[in-house]
Amino acid sequence: MNKLPEPAPDHSTIDGTEKPRRKRIVVAITGASGAPYAVRLLQALRISDVEIHLTLSQSGVAVIGEELGLKLDVRHPDLNALMTCVPAWSSVPAFEMDQPLGPKGDERFFFHQFDDYMTPIASGSFLTDAMVICPCSGSTLSGVARAAASNLIQRAAEVHLKEHRKLVLVPRETPMSVLQIENMHRLASAGAVLLPAMPGWYHNVTRLEDLVDFVVARIMDQIGIENRLIGRWKDQ
Repeated sequence: MNKLPEPAPDHSTIDGTEKPRRKRIVVAITGASGAPYAVRLLQALRISDVEIHLTLSQSGVAVIGEELGLKLDVRHPDLNALMTCVPAWSSVPAFEMDQPLGPKGDERFFFHQFDDYMTPIASGSFLTDAMVICPCSGSTLSGVARAAASNLIQRAAEVHLKEHRKLVLVPRETPMSVLQIENMHRLASAGAVLLPAMPGWYHNVTRLEDLVDFVVARIMDQIGIENRLIGRWKDQ
């Protein structure tokens, strides 16, 4: 009997070069309110030196325009403008990029079209560490819960469920209908983490940014990325 080949070390990147792989995090922005959470999450991930795979829905781009005043082309978004964007109400200076992003990103930031099913994140054979949909619209919840993907975001979420990888969904809509709650229950039963954008007030809140960081810190905790966005309870 022929000897089985030794497994290849997992040092491959998206372009096939050989080097130790960073954590790969898929981030999807859909058409629910909460664009500041999404942008802050991208900024926090960039600082953490992970490999980011971003995809935007058409409705997500529309909400970014409404809530952040940033008009993006869903096909060719200005990634630098997105990453450095701050809300009009923010007192924090614009995020400074370590290096400018090209039209499709760089060696640790990749942009994927919302309807491109041939992109790597549509396949379970492309190894990722987690996916976050932030914010997560009701229609996205429904599509993923029914395994009826109508775009790349929903397909990538289904991949993470079937491969038993961490999937974090950040709904924000309130109040919620019984049908939305049933979808959330179904997804939680399938292994997803439901993390509604419900910021706490117990961490010495003095500005709106503190509330945004509370939610983003919880997301980062769930996907295993160290962060210091908020103060934590001291060990007893």
